[in-house]
Amino acid sequence: MAMTETIELLREEHRRIEKLLLVLEQEVAVFDRRDPPDYEVLQAVVRFFEDYSARCHNPKERIVLDVLRARGPEAAAMISGLESEHRQDADRLRRLAQVLSSILSGHDVPRQAFDDAARDFIRHARYQIDFEEHVMFPAALKALQPTDWAGIESQLSDNGCRSSNSATQEKFRALSERILEWEQVNQVARM
Repeated sequence: MAMTETIELLREEHRRIEKLLLVLEQEVAVFDRRDPPDYEVLQAVVRFFEDYSARCHNPKERIVLDVLRARGPEAAAMISGLESEHRQDADRLRRLAQVLSSILSGHDVPRQAFDDAARDFIRHARYQIDFEEHVMFPAALKALQPTDWAGIESQLSDNGCRSSNSATQEKFRALSERILEWEQVNQVARM
């Protein structure tokens, strides 16, 4: 996988993530209208982010970030907060999952608590994607050398999500497509 292929794979993942953020946003809008959202879709979206971000997406970015940090201290300084952002996103997702779980368990949860948790997660995920697309990726493409990209490729081979055709990637792609199909059915049914 060449340098541009690594970055393109990450960009492709961002496009998939954005589609699922839109699904989450649509279900929150249904909830805000005081209509029942599709809790199965909401749970599937949360599970997708819990599994996919932790197992595939963030580790890939972390590998690129680590090599970038070693290669270019200026670029590394620009993106030093990214790992902290990933941890905060995990906390935001955990908070959303807990609120959703409480709702599904029949606990009395203020509507605003769910709305705040979901919108906070969505807003921050989009901010992070924008930062990565416009700051981290261009910095990596500018600073890293072919030998750096070869090292990144070697490390990516070990994480099971290396290429867009790996079994793990395919599992997550299939799950995201299923969620999108469910949401499409929901949108038609709500008309």
